[in-house]
Amino acid sequence: MGKKVKIGKIKVKEKCCVSKKRCSSCPIRLLKEGRLPDGYAVHKRRLVTAKAKDKLRKAA
Repeated sequence: MGKKVKIGKIKVKEKCCVSKKRCSSCPIRLLKEGRLPDGYAVHKRRLVTAKAKDKLRKAA
């Protein structure tokens, strides 16, 4: 089981475990449902801040 981080009232995993049935704290599922808190994004199945995601885009 992946490490969970509490962001506000939501507990989110730091990394997706790639199970067929997405768990309730999967960052990919939360992003798709629109429940991921502002300022956070998902990059390569990992939870990152939006600022880190912008840096990754500019570097590529």
